[in-house]
Amino acid sequence: MPVLVALTTLVALSSALLGAHPALADVPAAAQPTDTVLVTGTGEVSGEPDTLTADFAVETSAAAVDEALNRANTAATRMRDALISAGLTRADLQTSNVTVTSQRTDDGKITGYTAAQGLTATIHDLARAGTLMSGAIAAGGDAARLNGVWYSIEDDTALLTEARKRAFADARTKAELYAREAGRSLGRVIMVSEVVPGDMSAGGPDFRAGLDTPVPTEPGQQRLTATITVAWALQPAPTTARS
Repeated sequence: MPVLVALTTLVALSSALLGAHPALADVPAAAQPTDTVLVTGTGEVSGEPDTLTADFAVETSAAAVDEALNRANTAATRMRDALISAGLTRADLQTSNVTVTSQRTDDGKITGYTAAQGLTATIHDLARAGTLMSGAIAAGGDAARLNGVWYSIEDDTALLTEARKRAFADARTKAELYAREAGRSLGRVIMVSEVVPGDMSAGGPDFRAGLDTPVPTEPGQQRLTATITVAWALQPAPTTARS
């Protein structure tokens, strides 16, 4: 990780332009140059996931657009009802990615339509996740799809707090090292900035058939990472007394 040690100096213009040089002591404290050390720290913690999100979908084709839509709606309704009957609430389900596309020949003639509809399910009972997913796929029949699953921790506040503490401690350790190597010591913190991670969710395979056995699931461990950039002021270098 690149580390930048910035030494700021006050540059005076020539007296021919400004007349006289202002003494550094006359410059307000806020405007005086400050030597700083800028570092990046990372903290990581692990926790056991307690939530699984499944990205279901249905896809149907027919010669007429209304027929394709009706088939997709019927299959999606069966999947939704199967999940609700198994214990999920409507708040755990969300419709997404509703599309209708045409099928065409090489010369542009429409030969049929394909309708697709997504259904995202949030499953809190991980012990039954495999059974719930296989039941939903079976209910959707040949139109059913499972585009991917991912795990998460519903309330990760405490874990993120610990990750941030570790990130700050990591940054301080680096800053103290560079300050010592420069013959200085750390002063006050000037700036703290947290790097916001991107979307870490990942999809899985596309299953296109009803399943007679539960989908095997393994939650593993969920890693949470905090990355911060911190700037410290450097204390003035010690002066050597003259004899």
